[in-house]
Amino acid sequence: MFWFDKEHPAAVYMDCRELETELCDGRKLVIRPDVVGDFRAMPFADCSFRLVVFDPPHLRWCGEGSWMKAKYGQLNRETWQDDLRRGFAECFRVLVPHGVLVFKWNERQVKINDVLKLAPVAPLFGQRAGKTHWLVFMKGGQE
Repeated sequence: MFWFDKEHPAAVYMDCRELETELCDGRKLVIRPDVVGDFRAMPFADCSFRLVVFDPPHLRWCGEGSWMKAKYGQLNRETWQDDLRRGFAECFRVLVPHGVLVFKWNERQVKINDVLKLAPVAPLFGQRAGKTHWLVFMKGGQE
C-alpha cells in the first residue's frame, strides 16, 4: 500500500496472492505482484538484493471477508511467530553482505517488541511513534 510505483524497473514486487476486488467504499483493490511467492521461502538466490522491504501481514484476527484482510492479508494465528522468524531469515539470506532491510510493522494486534524478538539482529534505527513502525536493519556488521 505504501509503494509510489510498484512497477518501477528497480523493484521486484512479491506477494503470496493475486487479487482484484472492490472494497466496501467502492475503491478497486488490485494486488498484482511481479512474483507470487511465500516470504518464508523466497524464490531468489542467496545475495540477490542490496535492499529488501519486508511488509508482512500484521493482523492475527480479522473477518473472513473483511476489507482489512483483503488489503493487508492475515497472519496464521498458530504459526505467526515462526512464520515471521523464517521471513526475517529469508530477507537476510537474499541480501548481499551489508545489504539493507527495511521492515514495516503495525502493532494494532501484535506489539513491535514481540516481533523484534524474532529478528536475528537488532535494527540500526527507525521510526517507532504511533502504531506503524519503520525499522532499518543491515546484514552483517553486527559482529
